[in-house]
Amino acid sequence: MSVNAKVNQDLELHQRKKGMLEKIYWILLLLVFAIGVYFIITGYFMEGMSSTNLSNQVPWGGWVAFYIYFIGLSAGSFLLSTLIYGFGMEKFEKIGRSALLTAIVCMMTGILFISLDIGRPDHMMNAVIYWNVTSTMSWEIHFYIVYLILLLTELYFAMRMDLVSLSKMNSLKGNIARILVFKKKEYTESDYRQDKKLMKVLGIIGIPLAILGVHGGTGSIFAVAKAQPYLNSALFPLIFIVSALVSGTALSIAIYVIKCKVKKEGIDRSMVHSLGSMLALFLAIEIIMVWYEFLVGFYGLEHEEIGTIKLMMTSSYSWTFWLLQMGFALVIPLILLLLKKTKESIKWLLASAIIVLIGVVGVRFNMVIPTLIMPKLEGLPFGHYSMNLSEWATTFGLLALCLMIYTIGEKLLPIDELYSRENGVSKHE
Repeated sequence: MSVNAKVNQDLELHQRKKGMLEKIYWILLLLVFAIGVYFIITGYFMEGMSSTNLSNQVPWGGWVAFYIYFIGLSAGSFLLSTLIYGFGMEKFEKIGRSALLTAIVCMMTGILFISLDIGRPDHMMNAVIYWNVTSTMSWEIHFYIVYLILLLTELYFAMRMDLVSLSKMNSLKGNIARILVFKKKEYTESDYRQDKKLMKVLGIIGIPLAILGVHGGTGSIFAVAKAQPYLNSALFPLIFIVSALVSGTALSIAIYVIKCKVKKEGIDRSMVHSLGSMLALFLAIEIIMVWYEFLVGFYGLEHEEIGTIKLMMTSSYSWTFWLLQMGFALVIPLILLLLKKTKESIKWLLASAIIVLIGVVGVRFNMVIPTLIMPKLEGLPFGHYSMNLSEWATTFGLLALCLMIYTIGEKLLPIDELYSRENGVSKHE
């Protein structure tokens, strides 16, 4: 067998294997999503919030925890993209569009989770129509709308160069591109300069919007709860912001490395190592923030706040604090990112990113559940909460939907293409 025949045979085998894995991927996602839809219809729609383990004492649960988890992923991913489009750090350009698409999909997923928890998501528009300027939640809903519009606009102009090139192709991707560019035929140097300038403006505008409005604002919803001493702290919005940078950076590393491995493409090791260093820095800052959060809590000597901290650290719920929050979300990945042997390995960097993403789920649960379980008056019984089957099935259904939307975006939009202005065509790098 000739060398060329052998290469073609290996390529064909790889394509068949890739196609089979893709089918399995879609079958699993559709199955999980279908199960989630079933529980939404038979549980949530038929029985309302009684289909959950929520109660008058613990009115917020897993859906709220996943809501702030995905809002954080969105804000962190967007802030990472601003390094590229707002401050011209071109070494991260390969993840720029992916970070924007991730920010959009995660934002939509977070809104879906909180819509379920509200019970009457159709009432959300009341906050837009009847804007109460003294309501943190009302402000937050308006910030979310503006933020999503900004994300969509920035992603469009980040892709426009490649969209014009793709519009010349006779394919589904080409047809979509022609619609999006309004049948624009040529992309000039002037268009390129204008788009770069606009993306820089949008990125810079988006920084305070993402920090103060979206994730800092989400933290403010919790921080202004005077009835919850553990949450009622000026540190809380800042912790949300730093945690968003941690989770957003970890997600960008995980998506980029996994995509490269699946597609058998070369990995930009220098970029991944830089992202790993950034993740280590954000983790170190978050550890300092957590230290001061608990220091202030203990020295405040408020019965309920100290009781909440003890509940987190010593009760049957403490495994989420010690294993997920302190272990997976902070200490273990920071050690991996600082040790010379592991910080130089792409596999260990990917492992660190995945560990962080798992651990931050525990962080979000610890922000929501323990403070509600703690009785508000001495002598009252402690509350209890754990997600039931209906809540978990619905949650995994929404996670499957999130992955499907992102995957469809990757397939139909030029997320990975990087335009070559020298020869006028787009290319994969």
